[in-house]
Amino acid sequence: MDSEETLQMEENKVENVTPEVNEAETTTVEAPQTQEEVVAKVKELAEADAIPEKQELDALKQAFYKIHKADVAAARAQFVENGGEPEAFLPAPNVLEDEFKAAMNVIKQKRAELQAEQDRLKEENLKKKQDILERIKALNATPEEANQGYKEFKELQAQWKELQPVPAEKVNELWKTYQLYVEQYYDQLKLNNEFREYDFKKNLEIKTRLCETAEKLSEETDVISAFQQLQALHQEFKETGPVAKELREEIWARFKAASTAVNKRHQQFFEDLKKKEEENLARKTALCEKIEAIDTAAIKKVAEWESQTQAIIELQKEWRTIGFAPQKMNVKIFERFRNACDRFFTEKAAFFKRLKEEQAQNLAKKTELCEKAEALKDSTDWKATADQLMQIQKEWKAIGAVPKKYSESLWQRFIGACDYFFEQKNKNSASQRSEEKGNLQKKEAVIEKLKALLDNEEETENDKQAAVKELMKEWNETGHVPFKDKDRLYKTYHDIVDQLFKALNMSASRRRLDNFKNSLKNDAKEGGQGLPRERERLMRAYEIKRNEIKTYENNLGFLTCSSKKGSSLLNEMNKKMEKLKEELQLLKEKIAAIDKEIADQQA
Repeated sequence: MDSEETLQMEENKVENVTPEVNEAETTTVEAPQTQEEVVAKVKELAEADAIPEKQELDALKQAFYKIHKADVAAARAQFVENGGEPEAFLPAPNVLEDEFKAAMNVIKQKRAELQAEQDRLKEENLKKKQDILERIKALNATPEEANQGYKEFKELQAQWKELQPVPAEKVNELWKTYQLYVEQYYDQLKLNNEFREYDFKKNLEIKTRLCETAEKLSEETDVISAFQQLQALHQEFKETGPVAKELREEIWARFKAASTAVNKRHQQFFEDLKKKEEENLARKTALCEKIEAIDTAAIKKVAEWESQTQAIIELQKEWRTIGFAPQKMNVKIFERFRNACDRFFTEKAAFFKRLKEEQAQNLAKKTELCEKAEALKDSTDWKATADQLMQIQKEWKAIGAVPKKYSESLWQRFIGACDYFFEQKNKNSASQRSEEKGNLQKKEAVIEKLKALLDNEEETENDKQAAVKELMKEWNETGHVPFKDKDRLYKTYHDIVDQLFKALNMSASRRRLDNFKNSLKNDAKEGGQGLPRERERLMRAYEIKRNEIKTYENNLGFLTCSSKKGSSLLNEMNKKMEKLKEELQLLKEKIAAIDKEIADQQA
């Protein structure tokens, strides 16, 4: 066997042991935990010069929509938890999706441009390599001039090595033709021993360097990068010419041993990854079992449902921190987890549906009590009717809660009927009627003085304010008036006061608070028995206002300003919410005033 045949065998050995690259295993992506992290990562990849692998992009896309789906499920659960019907739930628009798609399109465009550029380069390299083959073929046509063409032949070989990528379907054909022409040239070339030894020496230096580089790759921390670098070293080793015959097996054995070490680390990496995925599957299975173990039939109270709901939300958060399970089980385990969560929230919705039905029954019972109280409120059989109303009040307390939207109005209707009767009962005495007539005259006199102030343009604003406050104080210190004149007198008084305060540019809410404080002082002089009841009434009103504000805030979260109509509705809702907040603050100050008055009495 001559030297050129040995060279061919050497090259074939290198080519046959080159490890195959599994594109699906060359990249592993740690899944981000939020949609913001996914978008940030995709934007980073879009702005980078390097083009990301397809597997990494697919993993990011899967993570984005997986997190989005989980967020929608959590929002739906929260909506239902807040009393909403599941079928009425509308998810908030995913404002990050457009950013995500835009960044992905940038990467897609870059990949397309890169592919087009690579295809163009491959075609150019194919043409150049074909030209090189034609020139080597031409050298083979003049065997008598082989020695003179040796320098040109080596230059053509160097050019051939520099031209790496060509269309995949042409690789084998080009390589076989190249090997054939090189062998023909070496057959014709009558090199002296000095030239051949020099060639062998240079090739040995190159292959020794490749061995050293391959051996260092076993220390590379990035296993995937080391594996990819090894492929490039194999290509260079294959394209480097032969060494002296007695060194060929030795140098190849050294390079092969270094390659084996890198390949084993690469294989171990994916085995470890598989093990981690199995651990993730075990953790996710445990979360599924925890939710599946919840006995919804044993949950009887609203607080227990809320406690279990928070526990499941925490489990959902933990789920999102766990990485991927093995590919064949990843979708199945997610479906199991989702079904377990859906079962719980379906049972929760059924519970609250039954609760609503019970509240509806309570509403009917309390409405009936209202009707009984209203039927008795005009009775003049004071003792018997008072006993009946007190018995009805006990029955009211024994009945459970009613729907929130009816709670305050129903209570006002009931307590209004009861209060009306007891007010009439208190007005029954002759002395009280006489006092009320006197109070009527006093309050009418106050109204006349206020009217005079309104028409008086000579007094200063400060004097008017002082006079108004003094008259308001006199009004509040004056006791009750006959019931039939109460509403008329009250309306007349507040109309003229409103006009005065408007003219004096005083805050309406501050005016109501001042009036309220003065009335508290008047009530305190009469014993202050109504203060606790008034405080209870204000506390109920305070809770109702606060719940209304929360409802508006929740609704605002589902609105956008993408249209003129949407913007108008949003502005209107903001104005209403600001008004509710002012009313809430006034209620808070009134409650504080009652607390202060009660504390002063106790002191």
